[in-house]
Amino acid sequence: MDLFRSQVLICGGTGCTSSGSPELIRLFEEKIKNAGLEKEVKVVRTGCFGLCEMGPIVIVYPEGAFYSHIKPENVDEIVNEHLLKGRIVRHLLCREAVEQEGATKSLDEVDFYKKQKRVALRNCGVIDPERIDEYIAFDGYKALAKVLTEMTPQQVIDTIKASGLRGRGGAGFPTGTKWQFAANSVSDQKYVCCNADEGDPGAFMDRSILEGDPNAVIEAMAIAGYAIGANQGYIYVRAEYPIAVKRLQVAIKEAREYGLLGKNILETGFDFDLDIRLGAGAFVCGEETALMQSIEGKRGEPRPRPPFPAVKGLFDQPTILNNVETYANVPQIILKGPEWFASMGTEKSKGTKVFALGGKIKNTGLVEIPMGTTLREIIYDIGGGCPNGKKFKAAQTGGPSGGCIPASLLDTPIDYDNLIAIGSMMGSGGMIVMDEDNCMVDIARFFLDFTVDESCGKCPPCRIGTRRMLEILERITEGKGEDGDIEKLETLAKNIKASALCGLGQTAPNPVLSTLRYFRDEYEAHIYEKRCPAGHCKKLLKYTIDPALCKGCSLCSKVCPVGAISGEIRKPFVIDSSKCIKCGACMEKCRFNAISRK
Repeated sequence: MDLFRSQVLICGGTGCTSSGSPELIRLFEEKIKNAGLEKEVKVVRTGCFGLCEMGPIVIVYPEGAFYSHIKPENVDEIVNEHLLKGRIVRHLLCREAVEQEGATKSLDEVDFYKKQKRVALRNCGVIDPERIDEYIAFDGYKALAKVLTEMTPQQVIDTIKASGLRGRGGAGFPTGTKWQFAANSVSDQKYVCCNADEGDPGAFMDRSILEGDPNAVIEAMAIAGYAIGANQGYIYVRAEYPIAVKRLQVAIKEAREYGLLGKNILETGFDFDLDIRLGAGAFVCGEETALMQSIEGKRGEPRPRPPFPAVKGLFDQPTILNNVETYANVPQIILKGPEWFASMGTEKSKGTKVFALGGKIKNTGLVEIPMGTTLREIIYDIGGGCPNGKKFKAAQTGGPSGGCIPASLLDTPIDYDNLIAIGSMMGSGGMIVMDEDNCMVDIARFFLDFTVDESCGKCPPCRIGTRRMLEILERITEGKGEDGDIEKLETLAKNIKASALCGLGQTAPNPVLSTLRYFRDEYEAHIYEKRCPAGHCKKLLKYTIDPALCKGCSLCSKVCPVGAISGEIRKPFVIDSSKCIKCGACMEKCRFNAISRK
């Protein structure tokens, strides 16, 4: 095995790839070779480091120098100064990694990482996901070897039960219990499925795990197959994730070559193999029965339950389905013991949870925190708060199935039960932050519009009910709301929740119900005052010029695309509301803050 004095780790996740990291990798390899350092310095393409806001990210070990926002023109300097002369290029370091007195912080001392605990993400940003040897070097497949040589299938299930691991895909069903149901089902053929079809707006947790550590999921699925008596697994991943698909294909191929998938694994007599099935991007295929229909080559529509998949699932055989993050925890639970995993989190929500932090937040990216961490810690200590001094307003969790958490509940510990109690849910882990400029009525409209578009149409409550709710919300945001609309929304929401066929339809009204619960005054302002308090809904806005502040420079009239602003030079200008299209161009250009939006 080759030994190197330095390793240059470069993020190869989707975010940094879109920002140009493949070109950085090529340039580093070229410059290192030109400097005669190819036998001393190794370039490693990794998965996501988490702090996506700072990408492309380059970390040089053994120093742990955390370089951020790296551009092609920076490569020469890092190679010549750091790799050749041993001098860290301080002005290229991530701002959070530099202390005032000039010292350099280690990665776990950076504020973004301080309160995180990486379990599911433990290898992301650490190893080359396309080299199985690197996964094995970090105890990869050791858990599979342990269960095949030292444990019975029931002992594996008991271990997962004792850990308290719950499904990370949304509902939080106990993983060990699900495995037990499938193990108890009698059949000559059983299946293990992985849901990698995350479709929530703003969610990218599962994608990042597959891009950064695909072997963890493969190993966990083989362990699950041993536990329930299955010899075949399927990973259902959306085709819009080309990097994740490629790395899965490489990892499965290497695992087969190493005898870790296929026949007689590790010469124990256990057979298990995996195949990939690509989804076409239908949100409903994130629901377990619709996903299985799609794998079978049928239209992705939910099936009535019972029977549940553990009894009659894929191809009418007993099947377990867990999502990517759930599986990523399994090898560590087997190796470190259920007590270790259960020592993290809260009484009913053990372990950690990965969130995709996005929206109006300084540090967008991927975070993994122990269950029970408060929303305030996530937003401010890890996320850095809202940019530009804006005031935090709400956080939306659970995607279209979740709800909005207001600022008054910032100190709520995040776990399954607490989120449900306040009208939201964990979901797969999307967390979208909103500030004072977000209109909560429009946020509810956005998520319901997504649900209506993605409904499979099989059951009337979802197909028709959500569309009626969307029509009401659209009228409200356009200034056409009427007395009684709020009550209609609440009635429709309750009926849909009680009668929709699948979990996606049943939870579709949640964004509306949670915003009505915490931001009812915004609905009332839209309906009764024809006013959007956040100044967001265009048809309810009015731009005016304060004559006391206007200097008559005429710049506003010059940028108005419809000629709605008139006046004389050095005298106050006025806006004709009947012509104004509310584009905001005048307000952006005014240098005297004379134009206001109400």
